[in-house]
Amino acid sequence: MMRFSVAPMLDWTDRHCRFFHRKLTQRGLLYTEMVTTGAIIHGKGDFLKYNEEEHPVALQLGGSNPADLAHCAKLAQERGYDEINLNVGCPSDRVQNGKFGACLMGEAELVAQCVAAMREVVDIPVTVKTRIGIDDQDSYEFLRDFISTVSDKGGCEQFTIHARKAWLSGLSPKENREIPPLDYPRVYQLKKEFPHLLMAINGGVKTLEEAEEHLKYMDGVMIGREAYQNPYMMAEIDQRLYGENKPVVKRSAVVESMYPYIEEQLGKGTYLGHITRHMLGLFQNMPGARGWRRHISENAHKPGAGVEVLQKALAFIPAELDV
Repeated sequence: MMRFSVAPMLDWTDRHCRFFHRKLTQRGLLYTEMVTTGAIIHGKGDFLKYNEEEHPVALQLGGSNPADLAHCAKLAQERGYDEINLNVGCPSDRVQNGKFGACLMGEAELVAQCVAAMREVVDIPVTVKTRIGIDDQDSYEFLRDFISTVSDKGGCEQFTIHARKAWLSGLSPKENREIPPLDYPRVYQLKKEFPHLLMAINGGVKTLEEAEEHLKYMDGVMIGREAYQNPYMMAEIDQRLYGENKPVVKRSAVVESMYPYIEEQLGKGTYLGHITRHMLGLFQNMPGARGWRRHISENAHKPGAGVEVLQKALAFIPAELDV
């Protein structure tokens, strides 16, 4: 279990995002967006593609068929992924219709079968990301029984717990990230009751100070939106959470270190905007941040746009503040 990880986020944590995040932390665990077993088995295109520089990197799978999940887990191990994670937390309608995500919390026996099937065919960790409850099934006993079943019968040894319950109807995925109240003490209690299991906490964590506080009770902490909206918060993770003795990378150095990757990707037909959209928040709350964002947003989509767009955008940031 990693002390720090960036949450899997649909339409956000793609391979360009992960490559960029790796420039900020060498140690944290990065997750793919959720990929369904159907996409991997039947889809056109390579849904397991990633950059070697992303390690350690985990594949998050969506599905509820043990045989399909085992097949995909085996493929992922062959491709070099460091972990397989089963999504038992996403509350979107699309996910429910496919019978995976948070609705699986109500089917602990099935989740256990899914985990067991994957563990049988891979040597890398098989982990579960879940909520603290769904709809009216939100007692501590319900959560405890779920964890107990999946760990005892499925052999799962690592869980990431989003400290909110999910409403399967009536709330959008965005509202499900904000409206159900956070209950950190419940997650702490769970870790206390299952000391032999590795557990990370997720939900609402915005600063490294908060992460350090959670780590007094938990094995790991996972950060979602904040890592995307304010990525530079990750620049001190290796020092503060892993005890590494190395200088904190400057924001401008992070940008410049992306140039070779951007050139390489542009050569393969990738649009500049598909990479730079992940970098817009790098100068969050700094003078010049608006100019940086605006210049990239207005120019990255233009035909032939290249690293010069970022070079010009950097000019909006006062050099003396880039420390």
